[in-house]
Amino acid sequence: MAKKAVATFKKGGIGKDFTKVIRMSKSKKTGAYEFKEDIIVSDMVKEFLKK
Repeated sequence: MAKKAVATFKKGGIGKDFTKVIRMSKSKKTGAYEFKEDIIVSDMVKEFLKK
C-alpha cells in the first residue's frame, strides 16, 4: 500500500505563519483586471498590499 506525503509550511514551533494574498489591478494597456497572487509571511502582508 502506498503512503501519502503531505507538505506543510509549519512544523512545530520552528515554522512561520504564511498567508495567501491576492491583489487585483487594472491593466494600462487593455483596461482589463489582472490578479497577482502570492504566498508570503504573515508579517509582510501590509507591505505587499501597499505596492
